[in-house]
Amino acid sequence: MPRSTQLAGSTSTENGAYHALLARHDAMRLRRRMLSPEGGAGARRAAGEVYDGAADQRVVRAHLELVGPFEELITQLYEVLFTRHPALRGLFPGEMAFQEAHLAQAFRYLLDHLDRPEEITETFTRLGRDHRKLGVRPAQYAAFEEALRAALRVRSGGRGGAGLEEAWLRMVRFGVTAMVRGAEAALHEPPFWNATVTGHQLIGGDLAVLRVVPHETFRFEAGQYTDLESALLPHTWRPYYLAGEPGAGGELELHVRCTGPGGVSEALVHRTAVGDEVRLGPPKGNLTLGGEPAGDLRLVAWDTGWGAMKALLQEVDRRVRLSPGHGVRRVRLFLGAADVAGLYDTEYLAGVERRRPWLSVVPVTGGDGYGRLAAAVTRAAAPSGGRVLLAGPPAMVRTVTASLTRAGVAGEDVRHDLLPTGAESGHGAPGAVPA
Repeated sequence: MPRSTQLAGSTSTENGAYHALLARHDAMRLRRRMLSPEGGAGARRAAGEVYDGAADQRVVRAHLELVGPFEELITQLYEVLFTRHPALRGLFPGEMAFQEAHLAQAFRYLLDHLDRPEEITETFTRLGRDHRKLGVRPAQYAAFEEALRAALRVRSGGRGGAGLEEAWLRMVRFGVTAMVRGAEAALHEPPFWNATVTGHQLIGGDLAVLRVVPHETFRFEAGQYTDLESALLPHTWRPYYLAGEPGAGGELELHVRCTGPGGVSEALVHRTAVGDEVRLGPPKGNLTLGGEPAGDLRLVAWDTGWGAMKALLQEVDRRVRLSPGHGVRRVRLFLGAADVAGLYDTEYLAGVERRRPWLSVVPVTGGDGYGRLAAAVTRAAAPSGGRVLLAGPPAMVRTVTASLTRAGVAGEDVRHDLLPTGAESGHGAPGAVPA
């Protein structure tokens, strides 16, 4: 029996239907609470009044010194939450540093965007869909709200008054409302997919190419990524790009670089074997081609960011074969690594380049940081425009984006996933939205 059979959760139709009904019931109960008279901002919005996020933004910022820094407020929040609701502790990873860093990111995102509530709604609706994989039920957001109120009182010593607490709660409740809607809208799909490891190829000692077969159909678009959980670290998820189209029997390919000891990447690279099981979260990401792209396409990857580009190349190839008059005239792939030894999958890539006249590959190695890669991408600016898609570590994305901006490339033509914060972001892992 594989050692990862501790991954719980039935994928049967009956259990799935039961949990969907339970989630819907919880969501309706939480929504009634938010729209009740004591629900504050929710009640006023229900009566037709638009939430004045800018006003709460001013209040929260004016009193940040009373309750901050975020990290200490969050430590107090979780202490209250787990003391009052010890059963909730099992929903969180054993090591809380990564979780706390992401919650701090979420608070900063909310505060920075309160004057743009439509952006919060869009982002947190996606979060609600994604958080279903964590086993969070909508009613549990109420316990979080209570813990936040208590933590604010402890941190402020009561000096901020009710106005400070209510501004914070309205801010968080606004995001939670969008998350509940996102979770409800995704009840037709599983919150996660169990999958069996069917291939594990170790390259260079710290890179693994994993092949996994989900137990149920897993649909995604080229360029998207999924969060992955190892049985060795329950409730701990990290993002990895889906490299290529599903293979025979729905097999998926993922590239994982070990970024340090004790984390998800180390478990997947050095302690995972064929026959083990993992979990996949819902697919997501900003690097999809969408409709018929026009003009040239520049794909830029560093290290395991190649996984996303491998999928995109296969998608372009599929479209060209189906429609010879496809809008993409030329695709240039810029593949970066610290040195030549860092380039991998080169035999596959060379074969694709030989057979596809629309593709040219530009390997870029060495240099100080990512400047050499940024210069190569910028020099290759297409006179006819076209999009630039980036996948790799945050510093690479920022360096290349800044270079393209200085060269006059429009911001809407440069696409990448949200940049990660916190520990173990990886070499090519996409960013996580606030979690």
